[in-house]
Amino acid sequence: MLAHYGYSDGSGKYLITIDTDQCNGCGECVNACPAEVFEVLDEDPNDPFREEPIAVVRRDKNKKVKYECGACKPPTDRPPLPCVTACERGAISHSW
Repeated sequence: MLAHYGYSDGSGKYLITIDTDQCNGCGECVNACPAEVFEVLDEDPNDPFREEPIAVVRRDKNKKVKYECGACKPPTDRPPLPCVTACERGAISHSW
């Protein structure tokens, strides 16, 4: 299942997507993110039948991802994002 976090407004869609089928809750994204956007929960709030840990975007960061992730997304010569690089299973993607 794809879990989308973030928002859209007149300037675009700002979403972080976590593929919950790929995420194993290792927490490497939490360690890699300088803005502390991610957290690991014991249960998936979107899937009550999943009992394994899962990475999610913190509630207090959800509507701010464009700005919170801005430091890792310079306008030119964008290096790979730390959270995407840290996720060995490829479960994290960004829409912008």
